[in-house]
Amino acid sequence: MLLAGILLYVTHQNKISNYQELLKKVLGSKIAGIIDFLLSIFLFLGVGIMLSASGAVFYEHLYLPKYLGIFIGFMAVLIALWTGKNGLVASYNILVPVKIILLLLVNMYTAICINNDAIVYYTNSGSYWVIAAILYVAYNFTLAIVVLTEYRQIASRKDGISGAMLGGLVLGLLLLLNIRALANGIPEVFSYEVPMLFIAAKISISVKYIYLMVLWLGIITTAIANTYGFTQRAAKSAGLSFKVMLVLTLTAAVPISFLSFSDLVGMIYPLFGIIGIIIITALIYQYFKDIAF
Repeated sequence: MLLAGILLYVTHQNKISNYQELLKKVLGSKIAGIIDFLLSIFLFLGVGIMLSASGAVFYEHLYLPKYLGIFIGFMAVLIALWTGKNGLVASYNILVPVKIILLLLVNMYTAICINNDAIVYYTNSGSYWVIAAILYVAYNFTLAIVVLTEYRQIASRKDGISGAMLGGLVLGLLLLLNIRALANGIPEVFSYEVPMLFIAAKISISVKYIYLMVLWLGIITTAIANTYGFTQRAAKSAGLSFKVMLVLTLTAAVPISFLSFSDLVGMIYPLFGIIGIIIITALIYQYFKDIAF
C-alpha cells in the first residue's frame, strides 16, 4: 500500500509515463539498462506462467484439455491488448473491480462460515516465510509498476496516490481472508496447484464456478500486465509495430505454458522478487530525495 503511494508520487513528481523511464530515473541509465533487460525476460516468462495457469484451471477443475485453457487465455490477452495502452487501461478498469468484488464475497464466506478444527499446520520452514513474504511483495509490486506507471497520464497526483494506496489496502485484506480460507482446507489444499478452487467447492459447486471465473480473471489481468510490459519494450527495440510484437510474444510464450504452473512459479518468481527488491530500494530513495528537495 505504501509502495503504491510512493510510486505514484514519484511518477507524477518526475512526469514519468512508463516503467523504463522510472528505472532510468531511480537507477541511472547503465544499471537501468541491465535491470530492464532482466525484467523483460521475467515479464516474458510471466506470460508463459499465466498461460500455464489458465491451462491448469481448465485441466484440474473443468476437466478439459490444458491446451484449451492456454488457447482461450492467449486469445483473451490478444483481444484485451490489441489497442495497446488503451486496451490495458480499459481491461483493468473493467476486470479488476469485478474480480475484487467476487473474490471478497467468496473469501469472506469461506473464511467465516466454514470451520475446520485442524487449521494449525506446523512446518520446519524457520525464517524462510519472512524471505518468501518479502519476495512475494517485491515481485508483485514490480509487476504493478508496469501497469501503474501508465496511469500517471490519466489520473491526477492526488487521485493516483490515494487510488493506488486504497488498492493496496484492499489487496492486503483479501490476502488475509484468503489465508484464513485456505487454512480451512489443510492439509488437502497442498495437493492442488490452484487450492482456492478446492476450498470454494466445499461450499457448493456453484460457488466453485464463481470462484473459477474470479481466479481466471486474475490470471488474465496478470497475463495482460506481463504481456504489455514485454511487448511495448520489445516492439521499440525491434522496430516492429505493437500488434505484430504482441502476436509474436504470445506465440513464443506458448511452449513455456505447457510446463507445470507450480514448478514455474517456484523457479522463476523468487528471482523476479530479487529484481523487485532492487527497484523498490531505489524507488524509496528517490521518493525521499524528491520530498527533501
